[in-house]
Amino acid sequence: MPQKKSILMEKLKESMMSVLPVAAIVLVLGLTIAPISNSAMMTFIIGTIIVILGMSLFTLGADMAMSPMGERVGVAMTKTRNIKLIVVLCFLIGMIITISEPDLTVLATQVPSIPNMVIIMSVAIGVGVFLVIALLRIMMGIRLSHLLIGFYILVFVLAYFAPNEFMAVAYDSGGVTTGPMTVPFIMALGVGIASIRTDKHAEHDSFGMVALCSIGPILAVLLLSLIYKPTDSVYTMTAIPEIGNTRALGMHFAVALPHYFKEVLIALGPIIVFFFIFNAVKLRLSRKSLLKYTIGLGYTYVGLALFLTGANVGFMPAGQLMGGLIAESGFQWLLVPIGMLIGYFIVTAEPAVHVLNKQVETITAGAISQKAMSLSLSIGVSVSLGLAMTRVITGISIMWFLIPGYAIALILTFFVPRIFTGIAFDSGGVASGPMTATFLLPFAVGACAACGGNIVQDAFGVVAMVAMTPLITIQVLGLYYRFKRAEQEKHEKLPVAADVADESIIDL
Repeated sequence: MPQKKSILMEKLKESMMSVLPVAAIVLVLGLTIAPISNSAMMTFIIGTIIVILGMSLFTLGADMAMSPMGERVGVAMTKTRNIKLIVVLCFLIGMIITISEPDLTVLATQVPSIPNMVIIMSVAIGVGVFLVIALLRIMMGIRLSHLLIGFYILVFVLAYFAPNEFMAVAYDSGGVTTGPMTVPFIMALGVGIASIRTDKHAEHDSFGMVALCSIGPILAVLLLSLIYKPTDSVYTMTAIPEIGNTRALGMHFAVALPHYFKEVLIALGPIIVFFFIFNAVKLRLSRKSLLKYTIGLGYTYVGLALFLTGANVGFMPAGQLMGGLIAESGFQWLLVPIGMLIGYFIVTAEPAVHVLNKQVETITAGAISQKAMSLSLSIGVSVSLGLAMTRVITGISIMWFLIPGYAIALILTFFVPRIFTGIAFDSGGVASGPMTATFLLPFAVGACAACGGNIVQDAFGVVAMVAMTPLITIQVLGLYYRFKRAEQEKHEKLPVAADVADESIIDL
């Protein structure tokens, strides 16, 4: 019991280090160039406390249950050697976890001409198909970069024919559907499948599952926009309630909390049912292991419900208000540096980022540290927010950023170690999670509305931009790694450098 308390305190400390810098930026802006009402600021502060607590419990639960469950399922499926069974199970897993993702429902409501259920089922099928492709790629040892180049060419060809109003929404969908519910399970599934292989590239190929699963939603929404040809694109601004006293503030969160507990239960339920059925048929784990997973799932459930409550109730109104106030201040250009500063810190507040960073450090035996990953992601998201705010101010089409960005990312795949390609493209889907949807997107929406722009065309696309830039920065880290490795090999003949460990290659 004391050990669990110490682990929880460690997670709490990590969460505070991740969220408090964002809170500090908002407080400084609120006291200077973007003054918001007392009720909005208090709502944000309470939301920050709830987000910190929720993230701590979620990351603890992911370590105890979600990641080990995914790895065990991956190992067991691959050991059957029954390709038909593997394909069917993988497709079902892809559909279940996608339908379960809370942010997908939010995405569906932003496309008015297409029925919500049509979008949800189409995206779910897209993820299911690409999860099968990702699994077969690992089993057959196909190079990830070859698949990415082919599929992204198809994506951009379809985008050429898609209506402009929904191009940004389509690209946003790739990041939205790979959220905190899906990422830990999918990444662990990849590790489990790759563990069956014994060749030298096996651990490299364990990454890339999230990368391929992010493509399915983009293709699904682009295809639907061609079939339905939507033209009545609208966006409903988030209502900012005025709260008169502290009891009303407490009730504001109390009313929202059951909604998110229900939402997360609906999201987590199918995954739990699938795992326990799979365990009864195939795994047959001990009671002790099942008890540990059950406790871990409990932490995951409570943590994610608290996180979503704090983020949606506390962060969303503050982001929208501040974006609008900065844009109306007469210094619209400040949106770019402020957006970059917020982007640098907010990516570390994404729950799934902690899961990714830890898994990368574990798989690479410390050669790629959590610190190096965190710094690379922060730089990437900072750049993406600067570009996104430039779009909001100028109205430049998102394709002017996405085409060259993805071209650079895909070219880099030929020059970096294979493991960095998988990590980089996984990072794109991981970095664009609920914090992006509940703070950065409302921030862009508020700024765009104040600037008089087209919200659907100019403000949407923030998630897509956040998902793109880590592909480049993580692979640049890979180039640095390769350079340092080459230097290391040159000096290996010297007795002094003969026993230098891989952990010392990168020290960021």
